Amino acid sequence: MFDISLTEGVGYLASLVLMVSFLMKNINTLRIINSTGCLLFVVYGFMLATSWPIIISNAFILGVNIFYLTKHFRSN
Repeated sequence: MFDISLTEGVGYLASLVLMVSFLMKNINTLRIINSTGCLLFVVYGFMLATSWPIIISNAFILGVNIFYLTKHFRSN
């Protein structure tokens, strides 16, 4: 019925996690879930025989999320 490859599965999962992150009201929860989606997209980019646009853009967003999460948790 669902004849998808492992690579496609990771891509779909990354998309789903990313979409769910935007439903969060709390910005820190959004950043944590969004970071998971970005990490999955980085993995997906490598699984696609190294798709640099996917890897670079999601690694950057992951870095921004980590920066702001670290800043927030250090200030509390």
